[in-house]
Amino acid sequence: MNAPTIDGFRYLTLPGDQGVDLNVAVAGDGRALVLLHGFPQTHYMWRDVARELVARHTVIAPDLRGYGESGKPREQDPETYSKRTMARDIVAVVEALGHERFGLVGHDRGALVGVRAGLDHPDAVQYLGVLDVLPTLDTWDVLHGVDAKVAWHLYLMAQPAGLPEKMISAVGAEFFGSFLDGWDPDGSTFTPEVRQHYVDSSVNAVDSIVADYRATAGIDLEMDREDRAAGRQLTMPVGVISQDWGSQLGFDAAALWGAWAPDLTYEPIQAGHFMAEENPAAIADFIERLAKRSAS
Repeated sequence: MNAPTIDGFRYLTLPGDQGVDLNVAVAGDGRALVLLHGFPQTHYMWRDVARELVARHTVIAPDLRGYGESGKPREQDPETYSKRTMARDIVAVVEALGHERFGLVGHDRGALVGVRAGLDHPDAVQYLGVLDVLPTLDTWDVLHGVDAKVAWHLYLMAQPAGLPEKMISAVGAEFFGSFLDGWDPDGSTFTPEVRQHYVDSSVNAVDSIVADYRATAGIDLEMDREDRAAGRQLTMPVGVISQDWGSQLGFDAAALWGAWAPDLTYEPIQAGHFMAEENPAAIADFIERLAKRSAS
């Protein structure tokens, strides 16, 4: 079964870092805007938001390495799926399309890549939008006791290579489907076809998805600690929009983000985790306001 495509977008295979090819959807005109997807999804999660933005932006929506139709290199070492490597993928793709600077908006895993891109490539990232996630260092710091059960999959996929891949592969459709269903409690966000696309894509990428998460419990965490110790921050305008699950777990997400991003706006949204598909108009508006703030 062919992967779905966003109407009106052309599809390219472009080289990222270390010779890994990325599947990239491109359309529109204007300043470059990169949209990075989350777990367990592909670039297709942006379909409705992207169509709202193409009149004013060159919208670039890749599948992250290890996901969708992009390359899935074997995990040679922790760098293979570090967010630093994945950020270099994105910079390379944008440069191949002829842009030196770009806005970047990421959801979930894509937002973590965006944060690393903003820290490592501040001259390239014009503004950064984040949907419903915390920086890596803060994610691990706020998970305590029984409340950490909401992030049980982080601990499973943090284990050494071998066992988590085997366990997940044994029940792949149920594993990935549990997040699509559990984080969409009324079941109204995805059509059966879209849900099946996400499940199939993830089942075909178990090893690389686990490697991505394993990096977040290792090398990515080390990089965040180094940046925090050195006082590095995100120097571009940053906007965060979230279902505000921090209030449920007893921490102030806006304050945590503020320590990384001096030029920050934080806003809650009445939507679930898959907010770009549940309420694409609100997310498109959030992105447009962030882009205007960066231009002022």
